[in-house]
Amino acid sequence: MSVFVSYASSDQKWAKELISHLEEEGVKVRDPRSDFTPGENWSLEIGKALESANALVILVSPSAIKSESFRRDTEYALGSKRFRDRLIPVIVKDTPELPWILRHLNPEKGDPSRVSKRILKRLSAAPSSAN
Repeated sequence: MSVFVSYASSDQKWAKELISHLEEEGVKVRDPRSDFTPGENWSLEIGKALESANALVILVSPSAIKSESFRRDTEYALGSKRFRDRLIPVIVKDTPELPWILRHLNPEKGDPSRVSKRILKRLSAAPSSAN
């Protein structure tokens, strides 16, 4: 199981804790801020990582929803059949401007340890991704 985690740099501490819990459970996590180095073609590398991921976990905060990468990653997952039931929004900080579509995807909320367990449960219940 491979999961791509999308988050704003201001949410990095929370993201790292979630990633650690997921990895402890044997999930391969793609983290653009750790996996890619300066000088790489980030757009190309993120595209490859999304193509190889089984799920997308998108961390939601006021900072995140203002970023281009949040918008791009969310639109990619919403438009891809392979992420049906495998796009999981996680509320890191209350966000009044939460896009309506993400509200309908049953966002997770809580501390990273509990959220990681609920993500694993959701992914095990989701149908296999279609490539």
